[in-house]
Amino acid sequence: MRILEAAKEAFTRHGAQASLDDIARQAGVGAGTLYRHFPSREELLKEVYRTEMGKLADAEHRLAAELPPAEALRAWLLLFVEAIAAKQVIAPALKELLGNPKEVFEASYVRLREALHSLVAGAVRSGDLRRDVEANDLLRALIGVAYVDAGPNWQASARRLVDLLIAGARR
Repeated sequence: MRILEAAKEAFTRHGAQASLDDIARQAGVGAGTLYRHFPSREELLKEVYRTEMGKLADAEHRLAAELPPAEALRAWLLLFVEAIAAKQVIAPALKELLGNPKEVFEASYVRLREALHSLVAGAVRSGDLRRDVEANDLLRALIGVAYVDAGPNWQASARRLVDLLIAGARR
């Protein structure tokens, strides 16, 4: 949906106080259309976050169908790095507007965790990864690198970490 893409871009650039009129204009719709779909700034921002995390969760099925199991896992983990970057921008805006967006984060986290568990299980079953590899370990490592070094190069470091994690997890 064009409104969500425009909103994501605006919230990324301007934070929680991004102009809703500018978002509507960027999406090529009138303000009334935006408000009909999203009656408040909070609802729009929550939907942007849910949509972004939903895209990542849904990528699991596509990647598992297109790639060998370990490569599907690697590709998904690289997408996860991008999602962490988006969350680092969107989360402060959600916190500013909602105070405690825990419910929004938790619902997405459940879907992401299920997707990752499925990919890891597939790679273990195929024999690509060691049997002792746990999805939560991979998750902790990537989230950790994002928050330990939130400098401008953390994403490059996280992408290298993905390759290290996959190499270390292979049989």
